[in-house]
Amino acid sequence: MTASARSEPARPARSARSTRSVPAQSAATGPAPGRDDSDLLTALLDGMDAALCAFDADGTVTHWNREAERVLGWTAAEAVGRKGLAGWAAREADADEVQRRLMAVRDGGGRRVHEFALVTKDGGRVLVRTQSSPVPGADGRPAGVYCAFSEVHSQIDLERSIALSEALLEDASWNVVLVDADLRVAVVNGNAAGALRTGRRTVLGRPLGELLDQGVEEVESALQHVLAEGAPPAPTELWVTLRETDEDLEMADAVRYEGFEEGEAVVRAFGPGSGAVRRCWRSGFLRLASPLAEEPVPLGVAWIFQDVTEAKTHEQESARMRFRGSQLHRAARAAAECEDPMEAASVHLDFALAGFADHALVDLVREPSAHAAGGVRLVRVAATPCDSPGPCPPTAPGGIPVAYPEGHPALQAVERCGAVRASASRTDEVALAQWTAARKWPDGTVHALCAVLRSRGRTLGVVTFLRGPTRRAFDRTDAAYAEDVAARVAAAMDLAGR
Repeated sequence: MTASARSEPARPARSARSTRSVPAQSAATGPAPGRDDSDLLTALLDGMDAALCAFDADGTVTHWNREAERVLGWTAAEAVGRKGLAGWAAREADADEVQRRLMAVRDGGGRRVHEFALVTKDGGRVLVRTQSSPVPGADGRPAGVYCAFSEVHSQIDLERSIALSEALLEDASWNVVLVDADLRVAVVNGNAAGALRTGRRTVLGRPLGELLDQGVEEVESALQHVLAEGAPPAPTELWVTLRETDEDLEMADAVRYEGFEEGEAVVRAFGPGSGAVRRCWRSGFLRLASPLAEEPVPLGVAWIFQDVTEAKTHEQESARMRFRGSQLHRAARAAAECEDPMEAASVHLDFALAGFADHALVDLVREPSAHAAGGVRLVRVAATPCDSPGPCPPTAPGGIPVAYPEGHPALQAVERCGAVRASASRTDEVALAQWTAARKWPDGTVHALCAVLRSRGRTLGVVTFLRGPTRRAFDRTDAAYAEDVAARVAAAMDLAGR
């Protein structure tokens, strides 16, 4: 028997036995007259990613592709024409069992999978996983066997990769989002869909800008960096805000007082983004490339993240509490060196403003005269500069009450003897300017916190802390801190009024 070059079928001499060997082309699928498809068959076999060999009915090797040569080292010229695997591709002790298991598929019909050790040309042994199937002849009966095989560790690696992908997209406790090269969502697992407040199918193909409001630029920048440079060496923490579904609805620029608990009132002005909650996602990124391409072609990025908002919030609150406690201690020591009680009150406010607010206002209750009519009147005694943040010195005494409108947060704080928080709706600059002007606050004010000044059982006035649009709204911990500062300022004001 002679062997053709590469994986071309063997051409044994004509005999009764050889008529049952595996033909290069069967009668049913034979080439047209004058046409030889052996080169096409050779190219197809050598282009396969799996190693492949074929045996005729006698167990003689008829085909041997290039991947089989790579795995075992035997070339097609050395393999084609050999009968069985004994003595070259399998040990003598194992050859009969290997051959029997490979050829047994002729009687069983369907495909069979086996694992056994083969011998490489250099004498080593490699464990392979084979899939063998019968080759039908022209009469429909098995005329041979073809066998596709690969190294077991490569197959296991592939199976592990597939299993890992399925587990990440189905059972992983982390949130997994696959983004294509155009930064559009390709696949999300169930946890990620819940974190994004959307469905697994409805999110497909959508850009991240339709899902995230604040923080989308940071996320897209990280994804573009991964596509260009590769995965970062460590996880990163991204603060994002999910886009509200009703964000585009026009909401009234109105104010209402709600949640009167423990003497505190909350004043809210409704507008877009008022219900948005910032989330902190600890994120890792992996660049995805096609394993089939000769050169790495990015398919997208795997974004794996976990919500750590609660832990980060606790860390920030702890750091904030330590800083504020230090500020109160430093303010008390600095105020103790002041001879003028009003200067001491200003020192307390200066230390309180650091990292807490942009502006501070101090209004004292004006004692009503016998001829005065109406409710509470407040007189400005200290204020920070209106044009920029700075210290809070006493103002020139004028005695003219501030023209606060009815229902102003400062008046509410005096009447209720508690803290009042207020936030403006962020609609447009004109509406915001009107909102702050009506409340006699500096331009750019978005959030306010009013704390009552009380000493010796009397209400002396109110201190107002103001924040701009770059800061978050005041919360309950901020109100508690403001009341602590107000108690110190009230003691100094009471001493100054004696």
